[in-house]
Amino acid sequence: MTREDLLDLNDVLQYPGRQAAVDVTTELPDEPDLDLIEPLQGFIEAVSTGSMLLITGEFKTKVVLPCSRCHEDLELEIKFEIDEQFSVEGVPSSLTSQDYARVVADEPYPLFQENSLMVEALLRQMLLLAFPLQPLCSGSWDIPCPTDSGRAVPAGSLRDNFGALAALRQKAELAQEEKPE
Repeated sequence: MTREDLLDLNDVLQYPGRQAAVDVTTELPDEPDLDLIEPLQGFIEAVSTGSMLLITGEFKTKVVLPCSRCHEDLELEIKFEIDEQFSVEGVPSSLTSQDYARVVADEPYPLFQENSLMVEALLRQMLLLAFPLQPLCSGSWDIPCPTDSGRAVPAGSLRDNFGALAALRQKAELAQEEKPE
């Protein structure tokens, strides 16, 4: 099976010090759970030291994420840098005809197919790590959410449940105060 998103790094691995640099633009078509407004754009550079494969790069895109408070869709610009190191085993073929250098596969999800980087798999991981943990319309939990402030709370919502729990607690506290000692 041939993959379109493979970046062949065999030349870099067999000749330590040699670099590969590519510009990348992708919409991550195999990732339906990511809602990209703009394609993911940036560059990747790779160099081998002989025992390590160093991959660096910078990327940016715009995504749609739900606000953690009101669940309204937010358009956010996401930027991230790549600075990854992968172990290399074997001796580069430029130094001996007995062996060749290859990337050690020690990732829980494969990022390499032989000595070729699965670019979209790496970019997906890095993009997900760059997402804010709790995206907010207002940018802060201290500021009221602009889209949530005037909205009525639907019956049966979690807020009603918390109100009911608070009422039970208050009732129990009153019962404790009225008990004769």
